[in-house]
Amino acid sequence: VEDVAYTVRLYRVHGAGNSSIHLEPVPVSAESLDPRFVFLLDTGLKIFMWYGKRAKNTFKSKARLLAEKINKNERKNKAEIIMETLNDESADFWKALGEEDGMRPEEPVIEHVSDDFAIIPPRLYQVKLGMGYLELPQVELTHNKLVHTLLQSRNVYILDCYMDLFVWFGKKSTRLVRAAAVKLSHELFTMMERPSHALVTRVQEGTETQIFKIKFSGWDEVIAVDFTRTAESVQKTGADLNKWARQQETKADLAALFTPRQPPMTATEAQQLMDDWNDDLDAMEAFVLEGTINKKFVRLPEEEIGHFYSKDCYVFLCRYWVPVEEGEDEESPPPEEDHQCIVYFWQGRDASNMGWLTFTFTLQKKFKELFGENLEVVRTHQQQENFKFLAHFKRKMVIHMGKRKEPRPRNQSAPVELYHLRANGSPLCTRLVQIRPDATALNSAFCYILKVPFESEEETESGIVYLWLGSKASPEDVKLAEEIADEMFNSPWITLQVLNEGEEPDNFFWVGLGGRKPYEKDADFMNYTRLFRCSNEKGYFTVSEKCSDFCQDDLADDDIMILDNGEQVFLWLGSRCSEVEVKLAYKSAQVYIQHMRAKQPDKLRKLFLTLKNKESRRFTKCFHGWSQHKRPPE
Repeated sequence: VEDVAYTVRLYRVHGAGNSSIHLEPVPVSAESLDPRFVFLLDTGLKIFMWYGKRAKNTFKSKARLLAEKINKNERKNKAEIIMETLNDESADFWKALGEEDGMRPEEPVIEHVSDDFAIIPPRLYQVKLGMGYLELPQVELTHNKLVHTLLQSRNVYILDCYMDLFVWFGKKSTRLVRAAAVKLSHELFTMMERPSHALVTRVQEGTETQIFKIKFSGWDEVIAVDFTRTAESVQKTGADLNKWARQQETKADLAALFTPRQPPMTATEAQQLMDDWNDDLDAMEAFVLEGTINKKFVRLPEEEIGHFYSKDCYVFLCRYWVPVEEGEDEESPPPEEDHQCIVYFWQGRDASNMGWLTFTFTLQKKFKELFGENLEVVRTHQQQENFKFLAHFKRKMVIHMGKRKEPRPRNQSAPVELYHLRANGSPLCTRLVQIRPDATALNSAFCYILKVPFESEEETESGIVYLWLGSKASPEDVKLAEEIADEMFNSPWITLQVLNEGEEPDNFFWVGLGGRKPYEKDADFMNYTRLFRCSNEKGYFTVSEKCSDFCQDDLADDDIMILDNGEQVFLWLGSRCSEVEVKLAYKSAQVYIQHMRAKQPDKLRKLFLTLKNKESRRFTKCFHGWSQHKRPPE
């Protein structure tokens, strides 16, 4: 195991108000010492406490306590804390200060720190990836007090203390923002002239150094109990007693569990919305990210619009008419039509965030120059699209697995492809999604397209395509599935065969699906499915409902989800949820089951526990296009 390399640093201890201390980094040199102060010399596995003759006893004890915390929390109790007093220092101390012979320098330690010395107030910045540009807004401090509750797990912050510049990475922050923060911190560091002993330090949430923590008012894991203190003296330390008292009462918001299920949108209503939005659409241009090393957006061929791949990123520039109200003056000329531009950035669930970064620094800049204030950018992820975007594909959105134009290895035969047509909550949310070919995925209530390729050495892909119509599928879905299949497989090399459920041939159909297996005969669960999210994000426990068009990626890793399918209620545990959330979510699920027992006495539900990657078919069937869980961005 490699030894950890420690940076030798010397700190001068000052009072910082609220009975806390401030550590001012100074050059590692004997000349920095001053008999009126306490100094902390940190060499890693040896922490020297140097006490000046005129140093205050309170600072001595507080600095000593800090050294013990550094040893316990950062050095695993392996460091040695050594006391040094003026004119009685050890040879190790002088060596650590740069005196090679270990002897006290000839020049005496003198008072040199100015009486006017003032601590430079630290500035906290949040690193943001805004509309394609890096932003560094300064965080506003309430009562000019820096408190650790300002640091949010999803974000990255830079704390500039002049002598020290810290980059704090939240646990849930993305790799993209982290990389941007590191770059920005170096730029910020070099923007102003700083002493040679100034440092940039990276800090991870949960493993913050004591030097970082003391920059914040009242940040300490353990509050020492002192029965001699009054409420007034405790308040002077910066602790908010009212807030502490409020936190003792467990607050919870479970209103969503008692709200009726959102009624599905009717076909007429969906068609009306679709027609309105498409009437307003003046033009739509589509682009796709291509290339492996030098990636760039190229125009998407007209015939491919509506087809998406899970490993790709797409950009749609939509130009809409905005009707202008006419004035009452009949003689005035008719007003010119105004336009609004919306750019939709669509990211597949297996695509990396680099596509978004490429877009923000290339296409978005061009669009901004062209359309200025009339431009709106909407970033959307696979199966989380809004109604307006979905309307433009007129229920014919097809999502393929993998990458567009992905070359197939020569010795590998073409794979079997199975597609499932389904709408969640509204006909507007109809998608044909490629799923893993398996007979258990079939359901009598839906339509499926199965492509079984023939083994051929020719480059032209030949095969047979089955359009499987479930016996309980709606006539509208059957008609739509036939239209999509005709458009997708309009090739002389491919035979298209329509199959009604029960008429499947054994040779290709069941072989393509890996053999005949039992499958579900109805989708009654579609009339009951609801997904709730349980979270402590707001500082108290809340339950909120996802929209009816939910998908697998709505299962939040750091939360607990409650899924109702009409017969079972599942408690899904994300891999990073807390014990408190588990207990509160379990109680919430029981409350929900009792409530539904009163509302739907004929549908008695049972409670089941499920873990990430251990989901049963009863759970996964509620999600369209279920596959492997997406790995979170690093």
